[in-house]
Amino acid sequence: MTFLACLPLISADLPAVLALDQRCLGGLWTAAGYQREIESPNSTLLVLAAAETAAPLLQRRKGAAAGDALTLVGTGCLWAILEEAHLTILLIDPAYRRQRLGQLLLSLLLRDGQRRQLQRATLEVRVSNCAARQLYEKFGFQTAGRRRRYYADGEDALILWRSGLQSDAFIQQRQQLQTEALRALGQHRWQWLET
Repeated sequence: MTFLACLPLISADLPAVLALDQRCLGGLWTAAGYQREIESPNSTLLVLAAAETAAPLLQRRKGAAAGDALTLVGTGCLWAILEEAHLTILLIDPAYRRQRLGQLLLSLLLRDGQRRQLQRATLEVRVSNCAARQLYEKFGFQTAGRRRRYYADGEDALILWRSGLQSDAFIQQRQQLQTEALRALGQHRWQWLET
């Protein structure tokens, strides 16, 4: 069984997160871009990190670099802007998809938005990214518009919104989706380490 935890991204993780970004997005974000988000009080930048034993994850949770003992399987970023949570990135390594890791990471990002007392969430998603769109719809995101030729390859982006982050109904929905994702981890031989 492999241990898995959600941790804040730190500078020592930059080489691994850049490699993940390259695999998922072709290198969309730079080291400087990730570093800016690490340093910004308005950003939450999380990683899903895996290790063969719990020790490196516990070490990393205390703020120490864990070196090569960790494998980053996902990352996500949320910007807190006024009352809005702008989800800027949500990546799961292609080798680890279809294990509900994206659902787990999205739930944890939205939980951070709730803790920050944010009222709404927004994001852009490729029109062709059906899997991501289905995930966002599970959380109640709805299409609010379209950005023509938003991506470098000319593809449009859909603008999605989710209001009511502080409502009891959404808090319950988010918790339920997170619980579902955590239950699914065992089927994929993950041992969740609460952080």
